[in-house]
Amino acid sequence: MSVPADPNRVIIFDTTLRDGEQSPGCSMNLAEKLEMARALADLGVDVIEAGFPIASPGDFESVQAIARQIHGPVIAGLARCNPTDIDRAADAVKDAEKPRIHVFLATSAIHREFKLKMTSEEVARRAVEGVKRARDRCADIEFSPEDAARTELDFLAEVVERVIEAGATTLNIPDTVGYAVPQHYAAIIRHLKKNVRGIDNCVLSVHCHNDLGLAVANSLAALGEGARQVECTINGIGERAGNTSLEEVVMALHTRRDYYGLTTGINTRHLYPVSRKLSHVTGQTVQRNKAIVGQNAFAHEAGIHQDGMLKERSTYEIMRPEDVGIPQTELVLGKHSGRHALKQRVAALGYGLSDEQLNKVFEEFKKLADKKKEIYDADIEALAENQLQEGTGNLWTLVGFTSTAGTGSQTSAAVTLKHLDGSVRRDAAVGNGPIDALFKAINRVTGAAVRVVDYRVRSVSQDMDALGEASIEIEYAGKKSRARAVSVDVVEASALAYLEVVNRVASRQLRDRLKPTDNVPTEAVPAG
Repeated sequence: MSVPADPNRVIIFDTTLRDGEQSPGCSMNLAEKLEMARALADLGVDVIEAGFPIASPGDFESVQAIARQIHGPVIAGLARCNPTDIDRAADAVKDAEKPRIHVFLATSAIHREFKLKMTSEEVARRAVEGVKRARDRCADIEFSPEDAARTELDFLAEVVERVIEAGATTLNIPDTVGYAVPQHYAAIIRHLKKNVRGIDNCVLSVHCHNDLGLAVANSLAALGEGARQVECTINGIGERAGNTSLEEVVMALHTRRDYYGLTTGINTRHLYPVSRKLSHVTGQTVQRNKAIVGQNAFAHEAGIHQDGMLKERSTYEIMRPEDVGIPQTELVLGKHSGRHALKQRVAALGYGLSDEQLNKVFEEFKKLADKKKEIYDADIEALAENQLQEGTGNLWTLVGFTSTAGTGSQTSAAVTLKHLDGSVRRDAAVGNGPIDALFKAINRVTGAAVRVVDYRVRSVSQDMDALGEASIEIEYAGKKSRARAVSVDVVEASALAYLEVVNRVASRQLRDRLKPTDNVPTEAVPAG
């Protein structure tokens, strides 16, 4: 690939299918690689490094298939600086619309001494020979001096200059072990730009690893010094701590264009879908707090943040979720959330509660939030429904209960209820299971004689700490009545639902006993 006509255009080189796949647990088969390659092409990456053809027959086949089937991006194959590797890579990418051979050779003193056992001159000569052989097979050649960040600057400049003369069109400067820090890495790029002849006729590329958590920072620092290609992976997967995260570096340039003045060809609205696709293909879950594509990236729980978001999104978000392919911001309701966020969610779910009802829902919401990690919409709906169904002036109110159950033991329950007149009454009963015992205990306190005709419990949201909903239908005096209640404790939900129907029966009995004139003052009753 030639130097971009636009000096402010950054080339995005994706190595998810090569360096990313080397991450433990991230291996992909041919079909999966093709699926990801299509997604990367749709995303708008400029270069897809499809694999390391010499590594295995399967790698060769996948690079060859991608080269033949994927159109748009440059398709690159990796090779060491030896004839066999280079020829294998050339054969794999030869049918690509835009093929590239990417050759590499370590240059740092520690690699020369312990891995290669070669002198500096031998390394420089091997690098030149490799680039020349690759150039005989392909016009687009990239060269990487492996472990460049730990290579002596003068020797690095010498190797780079010689491979440019040999025909390299892209020069990649890898921080192979994630050793560099931004100022250090920027200084390397600056030194090469200043001291290497012909470097302005090449694309200067960077390939950073995240061992110190600085891969994106180092890449951005290099762009500030004139590098114009970033080698990166979706979700930042790769060897050890991973590679530069594609979505992070792209959105940094997009969001802070005022600072960097650089652009990419990435369709940012595809970032989240591609991230999810890779996660599904590899089985590697993205951490919740991962920048850009993590589950919490556009989620707000703190009450102050939620209040600010509801008033003006930009108070706490520097990007719009839809710009990266996430449908919308999520105001996560939890124990740190405030009344404003709850009111907004209740209204969004279609409930019109009075201020008094909302206050009661908020109180119950806070109690629930202390019991479970996340509050789902179904939980909020259940609390709102509970409030709408709550009768005024109930004869009986649940104060507390206990129940016991176990194999080989008698099941019992005790209940404490508060009467409308302020008195507190207690009783206990045994039954066929904790629910039956609880209902019988409530009957003993209230004097109710109702018959349960239907009883059901279900989860109204997900996870082990979900709210449970109890629904009860009873029959009394030939009439049926239904009620439901919710709680993280299904036994408590059952007690609340049962007590609700008992209250309705008691209220009906009271109405039946009253005469039409019982509430009319005596002096107002017409005579005879």
